[in-house]
Amino acid sequence: MTSTHPRKRPQRRSDIPRGPQQDAGLQQIRDALPPAPAPCTAAPAPRPAGDEVPPELLALVNHHCRRINAYLARAQHLHGASMSEWQRLVLYALTDALAHNHLLVGTLAAYLQRQDLDADLLRRYLQSPDPDRYITRETVQHLDGLTSAVPEEPAEPVWMTVGRHVARDGS
Repeated sequence: MTSTHPRKRPQRRSDIPRGPQQDAGLQQIRDALPPAPAPCTAAPAPRPAGDEVPPELLALVNHHCRRINAYLARAQHLHGASMSEWQRLVLYALTDALAHNHLLVGTLAAYLQRQDLDADLLRRYLQSPDPDRYITRETVQHLDGLTSAVPEEPAEPVWMTVGRHVARDGS
């Protein structure tokens, strides 16, 4: 008697590198990132540390992840446009997501520098030999806004204002 069920097929393997191969590839990309044009260092000014994550950092991650996800979704769902329209809109969305990601990573790195985290540990967390790839004047200003610092300039910088709103609104 012959079975009416098809035989199990062997599981197909993906050609996309996973695991150590992909990790090594991502590290090569991180290592190739150029230093920021005007790298900064956040001077140590540790706040009393507890075991809980400060609410302003949770709000920071939430705010930027929502923005990054919105840009990525926009890029992913562009259909039916001409090639010239598609490439323009996809690259706008992806570079906006990338800018938010750099701002988020740099602001968190600046926070950790300010908390006087060991420099080797920060490099390990950033998976980069050079934190200057991420910590810029804008990220320090963003951190200052999150932590309610007093601006040194007469007009408050834009990322400081955004940081204040993120900390105030919790997102």
